[in-house]
Amino acid sequence: MSINCIAIEHKIELLFRATLTDFRLAPPGFQGIESGNVDRWFPWLRSLEQMKKDLLLAFDVGTSSVRAALVSETGKILAFAAEELEQAIPQFGWSQQSPRAWWEGLVVSVRRVLQKVANGADRVAAIAGCGQMHGVVLIDDAGELVLEEAPIWNDKRTRELVAQFCAEQDTKALLPIVANPPTVAWPAFKLAWIKQNLPKTYDAARTVLMPKDYINFKLSGECRFDVTEASSSYLFDIRTGDWSAEVLKLLGLDPAKLPLIGQATEVLGSVTKVAAESTGLRAGTPVVVGAGDFPVALFGSGVTSPGTGCDITGTSTVITLLSEHPAADPIISNVRGIIGGWAAFTILDASGDALRWARRTFRQQEPYSYEQMMSLAEGVPAGADNLLFLPYLNGERLAHQPNSRAQFFGLTTRHTAAHLYRAAMEGVAFASRKNIELMKSRGYRLDRMVTAAGGARTRLWLEIKASIYNTTILVPSEPECGVLGCAMLAGFAVGFFSSLESARADLVRYEGEIFPNPRWSERYQKLQLVFDDLYQSSEKFWDRLES
Repeated sequence: MSINCIAIEHKIELLFRATLTDFRLAPPGFQGIESGNVDRWFPWLRSLEQMKKDLLLAFDVGTSSVRAALVSETGKILAFAAEELEQAIPQFGWSQQSPRAWWEGLVVSVRRVLQKVANGADRVAAIAGCGQMHGVVLIDDAGELVLEEAPIWNDKRTRELVAQFCAEQDTKALLPIVANPPTVAWPAFKLAWIKQNLPKTYDAARTVLMPKDYINFKLSGECRFDVTEASSSYLFDIRTGDWSAEVLKLLGLDPAKLPLIGQATEVLGSVTKVAAESTGLRAGTPVVVGAGDFPVALFGSGVTSPGTGCDITGTSTVITLLSEHPAADPIISNVRGIIGGWAAFTILDASGDALRWARRTFRQQEPYSYEQMMSLAEGVPAGADNLLFLPYLNGERLAHQPNSRAQFFGLTTRHTAAHLYRAAMEGVAFASRKNIELMKSRGYRLDRMVTAAGGARTRLWLEIKASIYNTTILVPSEPECGVLGCAMLAGFAVGFFSSLESARADLVRYEGEIFPNPRWSERYQKLQLVFDDLYQSSEKFWDRLES
């Protein structure tokens, strides 16, 4: 009993040191303790150790990587790992990824973070994830994939189907139901396309999942949609909070293939023995429903009230302005927020993806690091010596031109790779500014902008954006806002936080502001007009390329 009292009074760390020299309670046959083998001789140490649950595991199924992190109760990221992903683009406008690659990336990332923290797996209190939205994963009754390559958020193979739907249906009358205009991104149209073009695959599918939901299923064996993902599927009735029977009927889709809809903070299930063997996690660890990466990043960056905008730059750039009600607009899209309300947004499909493309294309043998790219671009004046870049490498989802293309305009012999890098960053900002002005014209207020995701790490790009947007940009102390948001969801689900609001107030911090450069802003204002005119005049050529 004396040793048990010592364990309680001085905690586990002292207990381990005590038992190394005091073997009075050792079982018969005990010879000594080998590293990593303590619990074989003293199994009660394992149970004492498991009492200490002070970490949260967050994961993010992105387009360019799967990320995992161990986060403390105070919001500190103790360990972080990422495994890169690739997009398959079999033809222009298509974009797909392997759900198996997401799971493999998660397994690698989780194992890495667990190895970086002492007793990591035993200390995980709960798991919550987010992921790229709108990708359609189909599984059968046995939980096996029936479509090996899932069409993801920037896939535009549904263009003709969406055009036909708009021609045949009164889409304005549907706005009060689904709170969104019909676009190529929505899972509703991806499912309809699969039914038309891959009928055997559609018939074999029993359940439709989003990317993060597939990971949840692999972890727990349970299936659930969350409200944020459902709200931007074009299948969700905002009046009832459930799937829309009317829209499902219009598209000829089977409602039985859609899982139940839950809240992001609900406990979905727990890690199965099979998943535990793969990931190194402990079987029985709670798995939380989670949410889409976009609303989670908003929450994790502290953007929860109207008047505050957010620039979330990862593979894409999502420009968001918050409101209490969804915008009933044929161009602007909406998603439910984590803490109530709605996020009205526009999106540029290739932003971080544009820099990734430039990095690989302009120096194929030994690509520059992103730091080297920034250093080169920093030596180029604002405006890149009159070089403009239209960043529509993957077309667009919210414009009338989903077949738009990228281009450089104004190239001369004086331009170098450094000019091309800077023009790429500026082009993303010009395209985003065009979307901001569109939202302002609809009456949305923008008092300040918060940055989130990978783009929040690049100061030069933030300075360019602040000067082009002509808006101060607030920089979170933790740029991995999605990871922090997931940790808060998991923590609330298991009682670490009394409310989501208190978690946000306690954990979200900002490290500074980026102000517009007046000299750059003056230059950029003139170039913005050229950019907008170039975009408009190029539309006829995009159509001709298609024909």
